[in-house]
Amino acid sequence: MSRTRTTLALGLAAAGALTLGAAPSTAAPLPSPLPAAGSTTVTPAGHAFKATLSGKATLKAGSVTVTCTVSVSTGTVPAAPGNHNPAGPVSSPISAPTYSSCTSSMPGVTPTVTTSGAWQVSMQHGSPITATMTVPTGGLVVRTSGLASCTVVAAPTAPAGVPGTWTNGAPPSLTFTNTSVPVKVTGGFGCPTSATASTFNAVYKVADTTDPAQQITVAP
Repeated sequence: MSRTRTTLALGLAAAGALTLGAAPSTAAPLPSPLPAAGSTTVTPAGHAFKATLSGKATLKAGSVTVTCTVSVSTGTVPAAPGNHNPAGPVSSPISAPTYSSCTSSMPGVTPTVTTSGAWQVSMQHGSPITATMTVPTGGLVVRTSGLASCTVVAAPTAPAGVPGTWTNGAPPSLTFTNTSVPVKVTGGFGCPTSATASTFNAVYKVADTTDPAQQITVAP
């Protein structure tokens, strides 16, 4: 006789026979199933929002840090029932964030940040509430001029998810702390061409622009 052993991890099934009276198996134990994602609801459904940088945003590649003090992005909470997911995150398309009033840690170097493509943010209720901002392929480019001419392309070969946290409040906030973003750096002397990742830090305050008296909220 035999019995079928099924692994729940990742939903993949594999069968194996075990003969009665045989010696105990020495195979490694099966991995535990991954926990199911909880439900997420973002309200008010269908409301537009605006995310505005609070303080400064920094993007560090190698020994070079670019700091911007102005950044804005807009989006819309999905209309019902799309604003609720019983087992996972709720995603919203957002405008490519703009970045201006930027400076470089390298003396005599002026940075310019441009963004493009289809950006997205997704929210997953939990403790903490997690948020992922998706940068499309090549969707953020930093170019420097002056004593060093460098080009830094974020998400150079594929879209990149930038993990952060969401905090409900008045206003709510979206925070990215020491988040790693893949980059490709090209240029001459002074450019951190060996860097393959950049560290991103920023805090955004989010306002409901459909009804400023309300707050965008992430709940179960």
